[in-house]
Amino acid sequence: MKTQSDSPEDERTEILASYGAGGSVAGELLAYNRNVFNHSKAVLPPSFPLPDEPFIEVWNEYAADADERGAFDALKPRLVQLQFPIQAGISETEAYRSATRRGAPTDDLPEATSLAIKRPDLLQLVIHPALGGRVPLLITNHREDFVSLIQALTLRNEPAPVPDSQGASTVSGYNNWDRIRRMRAKWEKENPADHSEEAWQLIFQWNIIPNKALYQDRFILLSDGPYSAVPAHDLGLDTAEWRRLSLVIRREHECLHYLTKRLFDSMQNNLLDEIIADYMGLVGAIGRYRADWFLRFVGVDRFPDYRPGGRLENYRGDPPLSDAAFSVLQALVKDAAGNLEAFDSRHPQPKHKPLVAVTLTYFTLEQLAAKGAADRLSAKFMEVAGAAGA
Repeated sequence: MKTQSDSPEDERTEILASYGAGGSVAGELLAYNRNVFNHSKAVLPPSFPLPDEPFIEVWNEYAADADERGAFDALKPRLVQLQFPIQAGISETEAYRSATRRGAPTDDLPEATSLAIKRPDLLQLVIHPALGGRVPLLITNHREDFVSLIQALTLRNEPAPVPDSQGASTVSGYNNWDRIRRMRAKWEKENPADHSEEAWQLIFQWNIIPNKALYQDRFILLSDGPYSAVPAHDLGLDTAEWRRLSLVIRREHECLHYLTKRLFDSMQNNLLDEIIADYMGLVGAIGRYRADWFLRFVGVDRFPDYRPGGRLENYRGDPPLSDAAFSVLQALVKDAAGNLEAFDSRHPQPKHKPLVAVTLTYFTLEQLAAKGAADRLSAKFMEVAGAAGA
């Protein structure tokens, strides 16, 4: 398969010019929409899912324990952030830093008063068979508890705001001190003559830290609230059905991020990733891609007016796009969604959906929005499918 070098910057600049974007506005969008999926070493498997990552072994134990005594009680001793409250400034305290960065015990720490979860009975731990390999899901249908989990596990227990339109998050590169403690216990048992602290630190620095697969985990936080905070009646659905579909959309959306991280070493907080992930979410939930639903999710359903509260504003970038660039971004998203729906209708077989998602990683947002995009997507899809032996 060819790489993204097939799409030179001058083509993207020309597309942006057709939307009235030039000068600094075009420069902003060229930087924001740059495709960073790494295809140089990717070898697509003949079939999905990918093999499990090493962390799944210990998470299977966690899940079995959760079945016995509940997910929160099972995870609290293992995920150190669950042992601290949500509190402004806590991440800068020595107690928190020593526990989360160095794995220090929390038994005697007055700061470790536990994460406040209002409905622990509603928290579930599920090991899900995703395309990227099995992955742990932490699911709650209690909004306040979901926010607390996001703040604890992704925001260092700080009370940072969580947008109403956010209902999921993939935690990647999580340092699991429980796995490290298990490695130390095994090493001490195998080396009874010399298992001093000094000897362990040498092993830890030279043999463990460089090998992140030994101690870093990935898992997904999910809620079953209305997807993108869109009410059920806006889509002509009843509340119960929309909550069910919302959970599936979120699950498949986040699992797509997990897949691209494993295949292409990228999982970004921008629109290209979101378009691909929402594609997989919608197909997983309702069997096809609907541009009108996606545009409602991101707030571009009333184009050229933007609907405040849509998810698009969550992906404005850092530094954020200017108002002029954000306006062009909305037009690109609208046209890209229409082109993607046209392309999806040509490839309805469910078994092809992973390859369709992979196909989308070879394009930029400008290319997805351009005229003729559905034809180019189909051609690339055939190339991807051929390389994968599909």
